[in-house]
Order: sequence, then structure tokens, then C-alpha cells
Amino acid sequence: MRLLIADDHDLLRDALRSHIERASPGTEVLGVGSVDAAVTALARHRGIELVLLDLRMPGMNGLEGLVRLRTSHPGVKVALMSGEASPEDVRAALAFGAVGFLPKTLPGTALVEAISRLVAGQTFVPEGAAAPEPDSQLAGGASFTRREREVLDFLLKGCSNKEIARALSLEEVTVKLHVRGLCRKLGAKNRTQAAMRAVEMGLAR
Repeated sequence: MRLLIADDHDLLRDALRSHIERASPGTEVLGVGSVDAAVTALARHRGIELVLLDLRMPGMNGLEGLVRLRTSHPGVKVALMSGEASPEDVRAALAFGAVGFLPKTLPGTALVEAISRLVAGQTFVPEGAAAPEPDSQLAGGASFTRREREVLDFLLKGCSNKEIARALSLEEVTVKLHVRGLCRKLGAKNRTQAAMRAVEMGLAR
């Protein structure tokens, strides 16, 4: 098994690598300190099954680093790591294709077990880590992330994806992912119908 840890804290990265390799003999763990380096490592080293990606690492820009890895290497599983993350961050990461969320405070044995589950194709999110906020609930139990709410506000103003990307300092591909999520949660077939549904549900503000 080959893993890639992308974290800008050298000591933590090296400690994680040592622990995983000791607890799981035969596992090779590579380490990099930025999103750019992670993209390069994935292109250079074949057979990487899982990337552990630090949420607050340089180049992440929110979740854009995750989107970049998922776009450039769609066949590689990516899980987020963080010392702290809001439920909104965790839900958004899962919506953008992350296979799980690993708190950096997770005990060593539990971490190795979680990694094994992720490599096997399961998801891993600690209980309560992705709990929805009560005031953001939609019909059917869905909920908006803070960024989806911002994108929806611009949709209701008739803005294009390019205009929304510029206003929120996001990549246009990221905005498209948010719009897709909004359409799914609102039961809409396209952005125009999503805006109409939002108005009907009293979500315009």
C-alpha cells in the first residue's frame, strides 16, 4: 500500500509517516508540504492509493486544493486532515469528493484503522464531525454550506459562473461544483430552475 501525506508541518508529517509504517508493515508513505508538491508527487509516483491532505496547508485556498487533486487525479482517494474543522468544512469536503475526514488528534491505532477503511473504499468521518447546522436545513434533510449559500445569493442576482468566481475569489470549476450541489439539494435540473426553487422556498434574501 502506498500513501501520500500532504502537510506543511514537517514534524507532524514525519511522525505520521513513522507511525503508519510501523503499525502497517509493507506500507510506503510519501510526504510533501504543499498542494503543488502533491500534484507533482501523484504524477511522478504510480500506485498511490490514498492522499491525506491538510485542510489548512498552503495552496488549499479553502477546498480548492481538494478540487484540484480530484480533477487532476480522479482515480486517487483523498481524505482531509485538520487540527480543527467545522461541520460545514467536513460536509463541503465530502460533497467535493473527499472520502473522509481525519482529525489530527485521532489516536494512532484509530488513525491506522481509519486509513485501512478508506483504502478499502469506505468513508470515515468521526461521529458529529459533519453534523448539520439546524438553521440551514432544507426539505429532505439536506443543508447548504456557507459557500453554497453565497453562490446561491449570486445566482439569485442572475450572475454567471465566471462573475461568481471573480466575486468570491474562486476558480470557475469550483463554482460549477457548488452550483451542481445546489441543484441537487433544491431538486432542480439547472441553475435557472435552482434559482426559481429558492425563491419559491423563501430562500431569497
